[in-house]
Formats: sequence, structure tokens, C-alpha cells
Amino acid sequence: MLHSYFDTENNGHKSFELPGAKPHYNPDKPGQVEHIFLDLSLDIPNQSYYGNCSIRLLPIRNNIERLTLDAVNLNIQSVQVDEVPQKFEYDGEKLAIQLSQPTQIGKRLLIAIAYSVEKPQRGIYFIQPDKHYPDKPTQVWTQGEDEDSRFWFPCFDYPGQLSTSEIRVRVPKHLIAISNGELIDTQENGSDKIYHWLQQQVHPTYLMTLAVGDFAEIRDEWKGKPVTYYVEKGREADAKRSMGKTPRMIEFLSEKYGYSYPFPKYAQVCVDDFIFGGMENTSTTLLTDRCLLDNRATLDNRNTESLVVHELAHQWFGDLLVIKHWSHAWIKEGMASYSEVMWTEYEYGIQDAAYYRLLEARSYLSEDNSRYRRPMVTHVYREAIELYDRHIYEKGSCVYHMIRTELGDELFWPAIQTFVNDYAHQTVETVDLLRSIEKATGRNLTFLFDQYVYRGGYPDFKVAYSWDGDANLAKVTVTQTQASTDNNGQKDLFDLKIPIGFGYIQPKLELKSFTVRVNEREQSFYFPLTEKPDFISFDVGNNYLKTVTLEYPVAELKAQLEFDPNPISRIYAAEALAKKGALESMKALSAALENDSFWGVRVEVAKQLAEIKLDQAFDALVGGLQDQSPYVRRAVVESLSQIKTHTSYKAVKGFVQDGDPSYYVEAAACRTIGTIASANLEDKPHENKVIKLLKSVLEEKAGWNEVVRSGAVAGLAELKTSETALNLLIEYTKLGIPQPLRLATIRALGKISVGQTPANLERILDRLAEIARETFFLTQVAVVSALGQMETSKAIAILQSLANQTADGRVRRYAEEEVAKVQKNIGPEKSLRQMREELDQLKQQNQELKSRLETLEAKSK
Repeated sequence: MLHSYFDTENNGHKSFELPGAKPHYNPDKPGQVEHIFLDLSLDIPNQSYYGNCSIRLLPIRNNIERLTLDAVNLNIQSVQVDEVPQKFEYDGEKLAIQLSQPTQIGKRLLIAIAYSVEKPQRGIYFIQPDKHYPDKPTQVWTQGEDEDSRFWFPCFDYPGQLSTSEIRVRVPKHLIAISNGELIDTQENGSDKIYHWLQQQVHPTYLMTLAVGDFAEIRDEWKGKPVTYYVEKGREADAKRSMGKTPRMIEFLSEKYGYSYPFPKYAQVCVDDFIFGGMENTSTTLLTDRCLLDNRATLDNRNTESLVVHELAHQWFGDLLVIKHWSHAWIKEGMASYSEVMWTEYEYGIQDAAYYRLLEARSYLSEDNSRYRRPMVTHVYREAIELYDRHIYEKGSCVYHMIRTELGDELFWPAIQTFVNDYAHQTVETVDLLRSIEKATGRNLTFLFDQYVYRGGYPDFKVAYSWDGDANLAKVTVTQTQASTDNNGQKDLFDLKIPIGFGYIQPKLELKSFTVRVNEREQSFYFPLTEKPDFISFDVGNNYLKTVTLEYPVAELKAQLEFDPNPISRIYAAEALAKKGALESMKALSAALENDSFWGVRVEVAKQLAEIKLDQAFDALVGGLQDQSPYVRRAVVESLSQIKTHTSYKAVKGFVQDGDPSYYVEAAACRTIGTIASANLEDKPHENKVIKLLKSVLEEKAGWNEVVRSGAVAGLAELKTSETALNLLIEYTKLGIPQPLRLATIRALGKISVGQTPANLERILDRLAEIARETFFLTQVAVVSALGQMETSKAIAILQSLANQTADGRVRRYAEEEVAKVQKNIGPEKSLRQMREELDQLKQQNQELKSRLETLEAKSK
């Protein structure tokens, strides 16, 4: 499963465990579920269905008299065991069956439950056109992970039970029904059609699925197995553009995992209003229709490709190997995320893969720094879905890469292949991965798991370098600066073997590498070298999850930025140079923005140039607006938002008026002109002109996923004191506005609220309170995000009400976290805002003086 989270403010490593969290364990097994058969008839106009759920159970204990199944908000009509009616009790959450005959080992039971469902809240979703969205397609789809299958059929709903499954479903004749496994029969019955699907390989209940709609079917194949894409009719070209690499991905992963794709087909179904990015139901992945790319979107959107390979990887890690308990979800989510890195390396090269890993690491670091810190494996939570965070996705990916680093490719892939082959069609825990590694390689990596998996955090390294010319000795001092402590008050020091490289440019580029053990708070290492190195590379290859601050002289940093073969090392050098802040550093960064061969480095250099408070930084950045890479142009436009002058406004304005080949560059330009216009500057652009320009974008630039218009909304939200901007935003929160744009606008209300009058603040609160009553998951998340940006206690009341009333545990958690954020915003923030504005003015004046001084010094040399 792939989905995203919004950030919360820095909270000094708050506890992951919220009030009400408790240890969770799989329940005792009454027996082995062998087969589940759902026989359903859908009544789509009334958002309801009825039918039977049959479960074949092989008892593993004698004399069990009572079976308890998960079943939430179902209408249970009757229960039979082996065709004999049974007494049962049902409280709306658990179905307790009193067996007329106690169990006997080896004697199978066939449990048959007749039930119906009306307007389900979770598990199964009915999508239909309405007065606000008359063009919405008619669809029905399911979402089981983590424990939502119980909302659409009675079951033993935990991942430790694996069984085969079967779904027979009656739908209107013009619709298609897709499910797990193979289509074994279809029948027409009057105006309906009955689809019968059979999944012959065992899997857990959360991976059972059903998707119904008037889909176009695009057929592909891999080694004779059907590979099929289902999308709304009219989007066939988008389907091929977005998912056409799937057969190559299946070949790639089959080879890497050492296990041929294990299911009879692979279908990908793009559905409307999907609440996540994708869900890896066995042999039948569901994807959000927002992943479908038009021609222009392919220019700078690899997210769809990453999503497709992520969900495909789950067919092995998650579906073939099933986690025994939710606490081990990192095994599958980490590998699916790391498969994004693997595919990037295969398809786009080593530099792109290294940069992808850096972005994954940053994503995890952001959550660790701003939300909470936790071990990757924990069974203490309120709801299992809380575990699906950046600790198991992005950090999980980084852990798999560190395992690969420790073993080397020659041992890593045999270890992974041993794991897959030994546990195919079984459940796994973290210890099973460790055992497979040891079995295949003889290596015991418990030390790595103890540091990165079973506890939270990562090392913060400060690295200093000096050269002793008399002794030809390089000194590298490594300090672990992380301040966290364990339960015994001991500092959480990491113990790692880190390669340190010394780079020489002449006569040809060469890197001499030494591996050192870093395991103390501060250590100095001495390296006898024949001559002074041109640059130093800490953690050659940048394979370990960490943060690093480089304290090298400017000359070495400049050489590293220009010549280090690893793009992440060049990025670290750029960051260190930006902190130096001098004209010499700015020139080195300017040259890198123009000349570095890798777009990812140029993106990061553009960000760092904006951090240098010199007027010359503007001239360096403006050249980047012509960069061939849309990723770089976007980064430059975003960086210019920090150089709040009329000149930077004029440089960006053209991208709003005249456009750019990239949707994302245009969107960034819209945000940037709003940011510049909101600055407290003497020569700032007239606010009304900016609003008029952004309004024209809203009126004229509807398009793919509303990326550009969402950028205009973000630009308007920067104009925090403007009532005109607020009025525009409120208009775009109305039902009927395309959903991506509406969600972006709801979030924007939070940002614009902090500068509005008390009367307008009340309007915003009233609007958000009204929207909060809507039940759609993504709408509720957008409301929570908006309220979390506000600086009034009245936002807390709405958040608490939403937390108490929502049926979704994720929304509840987000709302509770945002309450704490608003509490932090109230009070000190208001007085600080004015101080910040005054400080910004002083910084600008200081920048002008410093720039003049740097120019004079340069002329005098």
C-alpha cells in the first residue's frame, strides 16, 4: 500500500504511542482457514449488497465450542455450519458462533453466513455521479488493509491466516468485475452479468478485492501471463503511457527476487476517489486514477512509475511472503519502497538511484524530527494503520540498502532470494529475514537491526578535516552529535564501519578509501598520505542512513562539489559551502548550477544558492531558469521565492503568463509570485495585480490533476492579509470544484488564516467546520491539515470534534496531533510574527551591505 502523510511541526520526538495505545497480538487460532467464498449481488444505486460468505475451516484443537469472527456493521441474517443452523451473537463488531457440535481435529467445518450491507463506511466503496459531480463514473471497489475487510465480509481478519479465495458477484451487464486470481466463469442473467473469480494461492483477507466499473480493458502479457490495465474509457492512451513498463518490471523483479512472478495474471485497476496511491491486492492491484499521465505530465513525473513498481513488488513482498503481524510491515513496505530505488537504478542509472535514496532518507528524517521517533518494529499502537508511516516505507528502504551495503551485491541478492524461496506462500517476521541472511551468507546482521530496526533514530555526524603538511598526515575528526538517550539514560551511539575517501584530481580522478570504525562520541582518525588530497568524502557512496555536517576548508569543498563522483557527496559539499556564505562559495555554486552533469545536484545547488544572502545569488539563479531539466527550472523558481525583490518577481512572472512545458514549473511559479508579493518590501509588486494574474490561472488553466491551478491557490494563500484572495479561495472550496483543486484549496485556508481579520477568521472556521462534516477520507485529512496551521483555540474545538466523530483511525490520529500543533501556535507565535518581519527587513539591509562589501573586496584583490 502506498499513501502519503502531511507533516506536523517539530515536537522534539514526541511519543508514537498516543493515549489508548496498547500491545496487540494475533488472536489464538481456532484452526486453519482453508478457503473463503463470497457470493454477492450488488445494488449499486442504493449502495448496498447481499449474499453469502462461506468459510472452510480445519480445526487444530478439539472441543472448541465458540468461534469469533470479525464483522463490522453487517446485517447478519443466518449462520450455518455444515448446513446446520447455528446460534450466534452479534454486537456490530464481532460475530460469535455457538457451535452445536464442538470441533474435532481433522474434521473440517463449512461455515455459511448469509448477510447484507447498506451504505458501508469502510472496506467497500460505492462511487457514483451526483448533482455536484455529474460526470463521476459509477464504480465499486474495496480496500482491506489494514483491518477493513471485516467491513465488507465476515472473516478472521488478521494477516496470520492464509487461505485460497473465491468471489462470485452479480453486477449490471454493462459493468466489468475484476477480482483476485483467474476468471473461471461468466454468465448473463437478464440485465445482469455474473463474474466468478478464483484465487488458488493462499493469501490473507486484507488482500481480497473486488473492483467494478465500466472500464476500458488494455491487454498486455509477460511470458504468456495476462498483464491487464483497466481504466475509465477514453483514457486508454494514458494507461499505456503510465503502466506500459509493467511487463519489463515483472521480468526485472522476477530476476532480482529469484522467483518467477507467482500468480496467474497481473491486473492494475485505476479507480476514482481511491483513498491511497495504490493497494497490492493479490494479482489485482488497485491504483488511484490520479496516477494516469497525459503526454505533458510524463515530462517530469516519475511518481507513477514508482507507484507501479512499488505495488508490483508487493506481489512478492506482502502477497507471496505475508507478514505474520502488522508490527513487521516494514519487511514488505521497505522492500517495495527499495524496489523503487532498484528500478530507478536499472532504468535511469546509479546517480538517479542515489538521489532517490537521499529523498527517501529526507522523508523519513522529516517525520522523525517533526512528528515522532519510534522503532520500526513495535506492536504497541491504537490501530494497526498507525504503523504505515515513513518509518516503515522510507526508512525501511534505507535499511534494505544498508543490508545490501554490508553484504555487497554478490551476497545480498542470494540472501533476498533465499528469503523469498524459503518462505513463499507463508507468513514471516523480522527474525526470518535475519535467519535467511545468515543461511545464505553466514553473516549475522543483528547489530545493524538492533541499531536501525529495533530502536528509533539515526546518527548525526559532524566531520572535520585538517592537513599536516610536515607529516603528510590527514586528520579526520568524526563526532556523533545526536542527543537522544535510551531508557537507561545512555547516549544512543551508533557503531558502524564507515569508508572515508581522499580524492585526487590529477593526473586522473582517483579516490583512495579507508574504512574506520565509528563508535564513540568523538574520534580522530589519522591517514598517512603521499600528498595532500584535493577533497574528502565521508561515507564513500553515502550508503548509511545519517545526517552529516561537513567542516572542511572552502578549497576542499569546492573541489568535492566539482569532482566527487558521488552526487550525494557533491550535494553535501554544496550545503556546506552555502553555510560559508561568502562570494567565493557563491561562485562555486553558480558554476555547479551551470555545469554539473546530474540534474539532481543542480536542483540541490539551486536550493542552496537561495540560502546565501548575497544579491549576486539572484544572477546565478536566473541562469538556471533556462535549464533543460524541468526539475531544475522548478527548483530555481522555488528558490527565487526566497529572494523577495521586484526583479525576482519579474523573472518568474513570465512562467505564469506564458507557461512552461512542465505543469510543475508553472505551479511553482504561481506559488512564488504570491510569496514575493506578500513580502514586506518597498518595491514589491502590487497585490491586486498578482491576485488578478492568479485568478486568470484559476479561470483558464484547468488541466491534468489540477496541478497548475493548485499552484495558483497556493500563491493566493501567501497573501495572508488579503480579503480578496480569501474570497477567491472560499469559492474554490465548494462542492463541484474538481477534487484535487478543492482539496488544495481547503488546505490553503489554514495558511491564509494567520493574517486575516477576526471576522474573516470566523468565516474560515465556519467553512472548515462545515466541510469537516463530510465523510470522504481525503477531505477530512485536508480539513485537519488546514486547521493545524491556524493560530486560534477555536481550531482546536473543530479538530477535537472531528477526532471524536470520524470513523477513520488515521484521521483521528492526525487530528489529535494537529491539536498539539495549534496549541503551540497560539500565544508566542503571534508576538514572534512581527519580530520575524522586522528581522527579515534587517536581513535584507544586511544582505545589501554584505554584497557591496564582497564586491569591493573582490575588486581590490
